[in-house]
Amino acid sequence: MDNRLIIMAGVKVFAPATVSNVCCGFDILGYPIHGPGDEVVATLTDKPGIHITKITGDKGKLPRKTMKNTAGVAAMALLKHLGKTDVGINMEIRKKMPFGSGMGSSAASAVASVVAVNHLLGNPLTKWDLLPFASAGEQIASGGCIHLDNVAPCLLGGMTLNRDNDTFDVHRLYTVNGLYTTLIYPHVEVLTADARNMLSPNVSLKQMTQQAANLGGLIIGLSKGDLNLIRRSLQDVIIEPQRAGLISGFYDVQAAAMDAGVLGCSISGSGPSIFALSKNSLIAEDAAKAMQAVFTRQRIESDVYISPINMDGAVVC
Repeated sequence: MDNRLIIMAGVKVFAPATVSNVCCGFDILGYPIHGPGDEVVATLTDKPGIHITKITGDKGKLPRKTMKNTAGVAAMALLKHLGKTDVGINMEIRKKMPFGSGMGSSAASAVASVVAVNHLLGNPLTKWDLLPFASAGEQIASGGCIHLDNVAPCLLGGMTLNRDNDTFDVHRLYTVNGLYTTLIYPHVEVLTADARNMLSPNVSLKQMTQQAANLGGLIIGLSKGDLNLIRRSLQDVIIEPQRAGLISGFYDVQAAAMDAGVLGCSISGSGPSIFALSKNSLIAEDAAKAMQAVFTRQRIESDVYISPINMDGAVVC
């Protein structure tokens, strides 16, 4: 089949929601789930540059101007790198996940846009090569800082570890089969900037040592399939205690999940979403009911998602 005809017909890309931090991996660990995410539909046009023609699902809150939108910035960065700024691309962004939820919404839009543009141009770059450009879009949502704990897993799939943001030193971790995530999004607002600004710059030696030990234990537990080690390691002694107060009833939700038999439970990203990891889908479902019941008693509406770890990341639909 003629590749040019495929390109001219346009492309639709889906980029999934992500869980970041994963308890002890603040700013460095993340993984995607199945279900919620963002779609970008891209088609070629005669007018050079990236043009955001439509955004749905955002309730009018996201900017349509290319260089103020995470998807637009990411796509333009890729075009400049490829020397293709004379190419024109129309983009429609379909938000199919809540933003400001701790589920990596801004990262998903940026990732979907670069995968779509790359596909339209005949896939000159690999997924791994697209990481810096997706990150460029995410930067405008994070105040100019590079954070890869949502972008990397959303793009690449699987559990990812970013050893160094500046050099895009990212690695996919081996993950034991069968793990399931319960991700609950309570309909309350937690601003990422507020959640980050409240963090203390000072960490005690004891905290640092314990957090490092938990991170190492989690990586070893994942690689060996040691569920008991994973359970012991899914603890955050630094960030969670500082942010828990932003989410009404957090510790009650966490306790309900642990009582249901999950391996661990903590805040996803900056919140307010809360995730739990389980060894199978039955426990994940029980945890979902228990976690949602806590918010229901507080008269807080919530959405819940149950999913294995998504090993594909962003995909062309």
